[in-house]
Amino acid sequence: MRCARQMILATFALIMLAAPALYAGDGDQVHIGGRSIDVGPNEAAGDLVCIGCSIRVQGSGGDVVAIGGSVDVNGRIKGDVVVIGGALRLGEDATVSGDVVTIGGRLLRDPNSVVHGQISSRSGAVIFLWMILIPSLPIILVVALVVWLVSRNRREVPVRA
Repeated sequence: MRCARQMILATFALIMLAAPALYAGDGDQVHIGGRSIDVGPNEAAGDLVCIGCSIRVQGSGGDVVAIGGSVDVNGRIKGDVVVIGGALRLGEDATVSGDVVTIGGRLLRDPNSVVHGQISSRSGAVIFLWMILIPSLPIILVVALVVWLVSRNRREVPVRA
């Protein structure tokens, strides 16, 4: 069990150290946890991906994807916007050239915002719960089996005198 914990920690550390290497030269940004992505009013960014953090765009950007975080757009998005498990807010000056998709979160749209593509919003806790519960069910079952096996082997055996 200790070896498995060390492997998980080592994998997590490797992902966190490799995150800066995921930046591309054309303004693309990928953030995993921690720091959010913020594109200022006069800035132009490429594709933006954020896992476990939020994205705020006041300037312009390419495709925008957030998993487990929110997206706040008050600028121009040249591609699609996808938010899984978080809220998407399209402000008064927001323009999205592509599609808008939210799953397991809320879509808050100002009446003056413009979306040229399709809008698909599947909100609610039930959808997000199924997105987390079903993929993690095998892991939950394996952990339950290991706990059961370990607790079964720890029972004291009566000693005959």
